[in-house]
Amino acid sequence: MTTVIVTEKPSVARDIAQVLGLSKQNKGYIEGPGFQVTWAYGHLVGLAEPHQINSAWKAWKIQDLPMLPDHWPLEIMPGTAEQFRVIKDLLKAPSTEKVICATDAGREGELIFRYIYEKAGCRKPVERLWISSLTAESIQKGLTQLKPGRDFDSLADSARARSRADWLVGMNL
Repeated sequence: MTTVIVTEKPSVARDIAQVLGLSKQNKGYIEGPGFQVTWAYGHLVGLAEPHQINSAWKAWKIQDLPMLPDHWPLEIMPGTAEQFRVIKDLLKAPSTEKVICATDAGREGELIFRYIYEKAGCRKPVERLWISSLTAESIQKGLTQLKPGRDFDSLADSARARSRADWLVGMNL
């Protein structure tokens, strides 16, 4: 069985892979016994643009304002489809037993992971690596102190609220 670790950046993936002794470099991830470490390039997935939610919103007419979606679909960001596919394939692989969210410790890092996880349709158990330093010692210690992903649901909700508020203000003003 395999644990997939999702980081926010390739450099963080390399640091974690080194601590775990993983050395097999693949397209979009690094692997070794029991682990696959992959990365986003920041935001791989984001909220859909107005025209992707409602085709009438493509024309930007004043009478259509305010645009108030009744649902919030997620879309793969331009230029990131290949890396998203790599992550999705790893997350959905039958051999994947669990997932570790190792994006940056904070609201935005949590949102980056949650949007990828949700868009991929993953339902595997999640643990959270919460570290503020990328030294080998910090990574090792963090890996021994993983927290259940659900412990960060409030942080994810806060991030989603901020993301949706930004969309509403940005698209309507």
